[in-house]
Amino acid sequence: MNEYFLLPLASLPFPNINPILIQIGPLAVHWYGVGYIVGILFAWWYAKRLAANPKLWPDGILPMKPEDLDDFIVWAAIGVVLGGRTGYVLFYDLARYIAHPLDIFAVWQGGMSFHGGLLGVILAMTLFSIKRGIRTWSLFDLVAAGVPVGLGLVRVANFINSELWGRPTDVPWAIEFPNGGPFTRHPSQLYEALLEGLVLFLVLRILTHSRLKLKTPRFVGGAFICGYGLSRIFVEFFREPDQQLGYLLGTNWLTMGMILSTPMVLAGIWAMATAKPVKQAQPQAT
Repeated sequence: MNEYFLLPLASLPFPNINPILIQIGPLAVHWYGVGYIVGILFAWWYAKRLAANPKLWPDGILPMKPEDLDDFIVWAAIGVVLGGRTGYVLFYDLARYIAHPLDIFAVWQGGMSFHGGLLGVILAMTLFSIKRGIRTWSLFDLVAAGVPVGLGLVRVANFINSELWGRPTDVPWAIEFPNGGPFTRHPSQLYEALLEGLVLFLVLRILTHSRLKLKTPRFVGGAFICGYGLSRIFVEFFREPDQQLGYLLGTNWLTMGMILSTPMVLAGIWAMATAKPVKQAQPQAT
């Protein structure tokens, strides 16, 4: 158990960035909220660029109108917030919110689940695409291609907030977090920012622009879901489990994040394996 009593001298200094970016009177803007807002806006801007590039789509036919994505950003924001908060309440701290139901609305205190947010956005995309007559899987692909940037930004915000830190370790880049006890820990938030953010975005960029996988509906969306699930499962081996849950099933390694991410990997593999290119229109005989 000596690894749980590591000397602070073996760690890198925590940067101690103020979690509040700007505060005017009682109004405070947190890095965490900025990460969500910038992530949603980037995904909207990036999706519009993809949707306007005829080279990426079958027969050069654009999948939707630009104003469709302008309208969808509102649906996406609602899906992320409601789904993310609901997922956190149900998956991670249900007992607390049953005892204090009004805390459910205190979103400024933190507590958002990616898996819940994903389900919220999937529901929003399904309803919106049906309402507008858009190919549902193509909307999934468009949205998925830009989401990793937001994921990376939110994970950096988690690091700034000194939350969701990693397990005790003595690696040279370990950090002693202000509220993480007298231990040096993995900066697992930055691991997630790298894998779920930068690496996953680059992989999807290759699929959309080099492999032209937007011509194969649901492949890009499947790659995103599978890639996120694999990244999350990997990082969970270095991340401290939520205190109110701990390790599951009497193990010292299985976490809720692993359980929720495993179906994502399977669903992503299914989506990629069964995706088929859209058939090109056949020229009419003359």
